[in-house]
Amino acid sequence: MSEQMNIQESILETFSIDHSSAIPLHKQVEDLLRDLIKHPDYLRGALLPKEVDMSKRLGISRNTIRQATNKLVHENLLIRKKGVGTTVSRPTLTSKLDNWFSFSQEMHEKGLEFINYSLKSGNIKATSDIAQHLQIERGKKVIKLERLRGLDDGPFVYFISYFHPRIGFTGKEDFTRHLYEIMEQDYATIPSISHEEIKAILADEFLAEQLSVPVGEPILFRKRIVCDPGERPIEYNLGYYRADRFSYSIDIKR
Repeated sequence: MSEQMNIQESILETFSIDHSSAIPLHKQVEDLLRDLIKHPDYLRGALLPKEVDMSKRLGISRNTIRQATNKLVHENLLIRKKGVGTTVSRPTLTSKLDNWFSFSQEMHEKGLEFINYSLKSGNIKATSDIAQHLQIERGKKVIKLERLRGLDDGPFVYFISYFHPRIGFTGKEDFTRHLYEIMEQDYATIPSISHEEIKAILADEFLAEQLSVPVGEPILFRKRIVCDPGERPIEYNLGYYRADRFSYSIDIKR
């Protein structure tokens, strides 16, 4: 018997509901599930017990189990994958668009210690796309910075940044520091305005490998043009986020 099955059987043995209680059965099951998903094994990604096993253990219908499970799926506490099973949702990080920072500053503000899984920088010749967004001539040399970043349980964002030559970057900077701190303190360049474009895309083979997701998995893609106080572009940034680990929130006032 596998370790996974041992875990499930051990936990199912503790399952019980009160059939004589005035509390609806689906609500009792919901409360059981809320306690269940706090178990370390499920927080690490173990599959929850099957609905048929829980219904047999509790002596209730699968529809009642499904009703309770659906409630937690709707609250984004559980993820149900057809043909695989149900797992606990991993915490997502949220970035607010009304007060933007560099990634490292955002993580610092949240008290999270991120990891640079990969960091590369160097000179390249600007393509038509890069030249258009940085408002420079095609073929002009720019610094390209690639960063694969995340937490201790794995990477969840892959960044590509291109910088306007006027900043003065050489490519030898210590990019483990806050990016915009380097601009301000070392190069007297003030990031002031961010123009954002966000959409969903599907992971190709390269992104799937970088972010440890299946090919075709939904990815949150964000294109950012960072400008100085004079609205001159200083950074063209492409960010590819795991959709199950990151979200954007927007506050809009009328």
